[in-house]
Amino acid sequence: MAEFKVERQGEVEIWTIDGESRRNAISRAMLGELEALVERVSMGRHVRSVVLTGAGEKAFCAGADLKERSTMTEEEVRAFLESLRRTFRALERSDCVFVAAINGVAFGGGTELALSCDLRVAAPHAELGLTEVKLGIIPGGGGTQRLCRLVGAGRAKDLILSGRRVSAAEALALGLVERVAPEGRLLQSAIELAEAIAQNAPLAVAAAKHAIDEGLGLPLDQALEIEQQSYQLTLKTEDRLEGLRAFHEKRPPRFVGR
Repeated sequence: MAEFKVERQGEVEIWTIDGESRRNAISRAMLGELEALVERVSMGRHVRSVVLTGAGEKAFCAGADLKERSTMTEEEVRAFLESLRRTFRALERSDCVFVAAINGVAFGGGTELALSCDLRVAAPHAELGLTEVKLGIIPGGGGTQRLCRLVGAGRAKDLILSGRRVSAAEALALGLVERVAPEGRLLQSAIELAEAIAQNAPLAVAAAKHAIDEGLGLPLDQALEIEQQSYQLTLKTEDRLEGLRAFHEKRPPRFVGR
């Protein structure tokens, strides 16, 4: 049985975690399928943006499938966490841009999945939280590192050490999500954002994404060097010349990813 429902709209794909009965929790099967999907879009150039969401209206992803986790040995848990870290890192390293459409609760690994995406759009009723300390563990899918890079160390400690949940409105104020969609328009809002990104030159979008991610946390001079190297990658592309032609001809550019 497929763990994801995959739909295509032009150069955007919508991936829906198809596990509403278990609140779209992360099982080994779900994680394996996600890794394969990320590899597929990362190997090709036909999909420029992906919207990632959960089935139903109650949960984006409630974290790890604790029922499955309770049957795992300690070694199997270690292997699961390694797979989790590898898959989430693949989202970040991909040239594709990932937009999380957070349609309900996102706890533990669900918040970590959202953090691994490039952008996050939340429904007004969504809740997020890294709640692992309440189970006697800590975030193991990158939460302790990604959250502080996004919202700062103090705010990350507030959320992680307390294990508290935050509303969509507070998540927006903290910088944990970039947008809160109007009521009933979450998916449309996320798709519109993904489509706006997909209309731009794909090599330039990828270069900008990696310049931001790789420069983050470096001393400014080193980060500027990363930006310069990324800029150089776009100079010899057909898309850069097409962008100039389209500007002078006052027409929309036709980018081809070369």
